[in-house]
Amino acid sequence: MKPYRLAVIPGDGIGQEVIPAGVEVLRAIAAKQGTFAFEIESFDWGSDHYRRHGVMMPADGLDQLRRFDAIYFGSVGDPEIPDHITLWGLRLAICQSFDQYANVRPARLLPGIEGPLRKGKLDCVIVRENSEGEYAGQGGRSHRGLPEEVATEVSIFTRRGVERIMRFAFDLAMTRRRHLTVVTKSNAQRHGMVLWDEIAREVATDFPDVEVRFELVDAMTTTFVLKPESIDVVVATNLHADILSDLASALSGSMGIGPTANLDPERRFPSMFEPIHGSAFDIMGKGIANPLGSFWTGALLLDHLGEAAAAKALMTAIEEVTASGGPRTPDLGGQAGTADVTEAVLSAIAAG
Repeated sequence: MKPYRLAVIPGDGIGQEVIPAGVEVLRAIAAKQGTFAFEIESFDWGSDHYRRHGVMMPADGLDQLRRFDAIYFGSVGDPEIPDHITLWGLRLAICQSFDQYANVRPARLLPGIEGPLRKGKLDCVIVRENSEGEYAGQGGRSHRGLPEEVATEVSIFTRRGVERIMRFAFDLAMTRRRHLTVVTKSNAQRHGMVLWDEIAREVATDFPDVEVRFELVDAMTTTFVLKPESIDVVVATNLHADILSDLASALSGSMGIGPTANLDPERRFPSMFEPIHGSAFDIMGKGIANPLGSFWTGALLLDHLGEAAAAKALMTAIEEVTASGGPRTPDLGGQAGTADVTEAVLSAIAAG
């Protein structure tokens, strides 16, 4: 039996509820398959750790994580701690240090779930450049507290960074419907985004079978709403894809459904997998957080580990529960709790 070392970081808010549920499901699918198992170690890093120690994770946190095959992450964010401290102190510290440059976010309507759109079928994958762009962390503040105080936030676009995310997106498009939308804002951002477009066109010559469309980010928001069926694979910068993927998740029926993979495609470091919904402190502790996003994220994790059959079996179990009108949490219009949905999916796995 093949062992996989899995680092589990529930983090903040409802991450502490849906990630344990996800661990149950991952253990169940491994037991059902019978060919692999998880060796799991949990880490209590996050905002509570910050309150105790003044940091979101220990100084040697990255060294502790290097020995794992994958990281299963919940969420980060706390209403009492500034967002830039929580995000840069944990999630971005892991993503950037482990060069998880490909953020992959599938979005589609699961069977039995109705989204807010009256027409059009959504089934796409958003590829987000995850290491530079608008979230590169470059810039600063000068003359603090004075009338002439100034703050700069510098977007970074490198040829290497843009080319590798474009190739990743084109490769992914080749496995789907062979259509790629390159999201841009080169009409207003005439340096970094023009480079983005130029490199996309260069890479496109190596993929003649992929139909490529360039679309401005503001126009892309309307395409998601009015023509979702026209979207297959989308590649966008760190900021643009962050916004578009939240929109796509909401159009899928709930933010609680969306999954995320933060990948180092070269597998030099462990990749990290997290549901899209964030810490959601408004519902923390009520037992009503939707765990489907953490389960779908688990399927992405399994697929990354090479366990394609297990990933498919997990998605089948999720879809059986949603298609049959199984328990639904309030975000999907139901009254079920996290435990109810988890038990339904565990039962579907056992029966599969």
